[in-house]
Amino acid sequence: MSKRKAPVKPVKIPTKIYEAELFRLQTEFVKLQEWTREEGARIVVIFEGRDAAGKGGTIKRITEYLSPRVARVAALPVPTERERGQWYYQRYIAHLPAPGEIVMFDRSWYNRAGVEKVMGFCTPQEHSLFLRQTPIFEQMLIEDGIILRKYWFSVSDEEQLRRFRARLNDPVRQWKLSPMDLESIYRWEDYSRAKDEMMVHTDTPLSPWFVVESDLKKNARLNMMSHLLSTIDYHDVEHPKVRLPKHPVTSGNYHRPSRELSKYVPDHVAALLGDAEERPDPNE
Repeated sequence: MSKRKAPVKPVKIPTKIYEAELFRLQTEFVKLQEWTREEGARIVVIFEGRDAAGKGGTIKRITEYLSPRVARVAALPVPTERERGQWYYQRYIAHLPAPGEIVMFDRSWYNRAGVEKVMGFCTPQEHSLFLRQTPIFEQMLIEDGIILRKYWFSVSDEEQLRRFRARLNDPVRQWKLSPMDLESIYRWEDYSRAKDEMMVHTDTPLSPWFVVESDLKKNARLNMMSHLLSTIDYHDVEHPKVRLPKHPVTSGNYHRPSRELSKYVPDHVAALLGDAEERPDPNE
C-alpha cells in the first residue's frame, strides 16, 4: 500500500524576482484593460477566502496602474434594511460591469455561503436557496457574455493568526481587525465546513473555482494574476501615435497673475528637511 505524498511546500520568491515579475504582470493587465475597453468586454473577478488571506493586497497590485474608469473594485458594506428585503443578488447586480469595464468583487454574493451561514445572519432556508440559485445565476451572467472568474484564497490557521497579530499594533492596519475576524478564528471548522459545502454546489464546469494557496503572499499574488491573464484571450490594442512638441507652445500674450492672489499649500517637506538639519547626526 503506497503512502500518501505530503504537499510540496512552496518556496518563497526572492524580492528582486518578485518585483520584476509583478511589474511584467501589471503591464499585461494594462494590455487587458485596453483590450477590454476596445472590445467592449465585461469582466467580473470574484475574490473570496478567509479573513487575512491576501485578497485585498492582490487586488491592489492588479489595479495599481489601471484606470478607475475601466477597472473598479466592489467591496459592499453590510446591507441596509431595504436591501435585506430585496432579491438577494439584486444589490450585486447593480455593480456588474457595463461594456468595456472590469469589476473585481472583494467578497461577493458568496457572503451568504460563508459569514452569513456561519454567524446565523441568514436562515437555513435562505442558505439552501442560495446554493440552488447561484449556479443558475452565474450561468445567466456567462450566457449574457460576462467573463466570470472565481478565486478562493486559502490560508492556514497558523498563518491567519500570525497576520491578525501583526495587525494589532500596526497603526495603518488596525482597522482591518474586527470582532468578526476574531470569530473566524474561534469558528475555523465551521467556516471550513461552510466552504466545503459551497464548493460542492457552486464549483461547476461552466463557472469553476480556482484555489490560490496564499500562505506566502507574494507567491499568491503572482500565481493568481498570472492565472487570470492566462484564462482570457486578450491581445495588444493599437494606440494612435502621439507627437509632442520640443517646447510648450505659447502665444506670448499670457501673463500669470501674482502669486499673492492664490492660497498655496504650505511646504511641509521643507519643514521636515529643516527639522532634520537641526537634529544631531547620531553617526557623528
